Amino acid sequence: MRDSGSVTYSAAIESAATTDTNPERSDFAERALREATRRGFTEASRCVVLGDGSAWIWNTARELFPQATQILDRYHAKEALHRAAQSLFGTTSESKQWAAARCTELDDGKLHAVVHALLAHRTSHAEATKCALYIFHNRARMRYPKFHAQGLCTSTGVLEAGCKVAIGTRLKRAGMHWTVQGANAIIALRCCKLSGRFEDFWERRQDRIAA
Repeated sequence: MRDSGSVTYSAAIESAATTDTNPERSDFAERALREATRRGFTEASRCVVLGDGSAWIWNTARELFPQATQILDRYHAKEALHRAAQSLFGTTSESKQWAAARCTELDDGKLHAVVHALLAHRTSHAEATKCALYIFHNRARMRYPKFHAQGLCTSTGVLEAGCKVAIGTRLKRAGMHWTVQGANAIIALRCCKLSGRFEDFWERRQDRIAA
């Protein structure tokens, strides 16, 4: 559930990665921090960061928003279980049934049962061990019954749809070719328009020109 007009967009073709020894934040981290600060995210009584299992996401979230609750996208977790099922049983009805049972346990918060079922196959299938470790390392981010009881979202579907709306429908049309500079210019305008800040964008430019 979202308040009408509460969604804002910020995007660019830029790196989200930095080395551990780099004292500077990545371009993506700086962008995320600017938008979060503008929106008053750090002043909210309750903050949540949603993401998939990529380590850089959680490292960035921990650095920028240490007070935020971290939630692993539930559908990414289920995709990992389906991949494990196919590795164990192939494309069979048994694979579908096994994956469905594990996904139900995941939704019910029975992570021990999920890991136990995976580790039963660890000696013969590396994918089972990989999936079990994925769940173990992200277990604090997968407390879905608790998150739902608090009224929190556990899916990044809105974000992924936003990528399509902000980027895909504008930059990926037939026959289009972009330079990075040109694409970023259009992305900036696109995000301003979708965020309801299009007039503000041009007013700021006008003020700079006048100055």
